[in-house]
Amino acid sequence: MAEVIVVGVDHSPSALRTAQSASRIAAALDSTLNVVTAFDNDRITEFGSGSDRLMVSDADEAEQVAKSVVGSLGTAGVDAVPFAVRGTPAQALIRHAEMYEAHTIVVGNKHMQGLGRVLGSVANSVAHGAQCDVLIVKTNNA
Repeated sequence: MAEVIVVGVDHSPSALRTAQSASRIAAALDSTLNVVTAFDNDRITEFGSGSDRLMVSDADEAEQVAKSVVGSLGTAGVDAVPFAVRGTPAQALIRHAEMYEAHTIVVGNKHMQGLGRVLGSVANSVAHGAQCDVLIVKTNNA
């Protein structure tokens, strides 16, 4: 059974760079890459009027973000699977990694400097809470 690597993403360029690094690592290790986007509530937004209405949930939007990142990776040779997971980003990544018995969680270094460092970052929270290895990718100088 292939090992699992989990990467956390949102819609930012930093997250895409993190996912690209995670994809290269997954390819080198012949691992499955789980691309995770967190959402923290079950809000549903309704668009349109009359019989032409579209309902979109936060979970749907999170899944679209994960799918978009998977699509942009060009994951030749890598089994990349998108996931939308309920919770804060750190909670979602840690819980997902535990559920899938992940070998590594990959996160970017976004908010690890300045005020973000004082208030906390996803990378810091994951590094302190995960039961598996955590790789923090430097994305702010790319």
